Amino acid sequence: MKFLIVVLTLAGSLLAPAETSSGSPKTPASNEVAIIRTSDGDMVVQFWSDAAPKTIENFKKLARSGFYEGTTFHRIMKGFMIQGGDPLTKDPAKEQHYGDGGPGYKIKAEFNNHRHERGVISMARETEPDTAGSQFFICLAPRPRLDGKYTTFGTLIKGDDVLAKIGNTPVTKNSAGEMSKPTARVVIQSIKIVPAAAAE
Repeated sequence: MKFLIVVLTLAGSLLAPAETSSGSPKTPASNEVAIIRTSDGDMVVQFWSDAAPKTIENFKKLARSGFYEGTTFHRIMKGFMIQGGDPLTKDPAKEQHYGDGGPGYKIKAEFNNHRHERGVISMARETEPDTAGSQFFICLAPRPRLDGKYTTFGTLIKGDDVLAKIGNTPVTKNSAGEMSKPTARVVIQSIKIVPAAAAE
């Protein structure tokens, strides 16, 4: 199964208490944001204008094309992250393959100095660095061991209550035996790219 972010590389960190940090470096705000509309409510992501430009460009392109509409947050690990963006999740009959889907191409990693903290959005990938496509995850807590190993590209500026609600969705074991499969579908109804002012 692809996109087993952190489980294979950071299994030990999942048992450790959440670490605190001084925060990601200050960064200029992008003039566009992403409104992630879900079945549990809306979240707004602000892109970082000083990090991962190709990753942001790819995310915006997929969002504008409607690629994410009807996908789900198929992987929820309490106290860690929620993962979505797999087009296979549009079809409940393909549940055994959730986590394997993508846009049909890979993008290069753009590791940067922004930390994986609560609300930070980052790209899921396979074992090799340059294997991200469409799948992403949003952190529920700081995960410093991911820093510099996964491409962060923005942070939540609205909807922390929605993030918490999704993060607390009951889960059961997935096909790989990981306790991360939501017992109810958390659907991404749309991701809209809009001017930052429109989300204020």
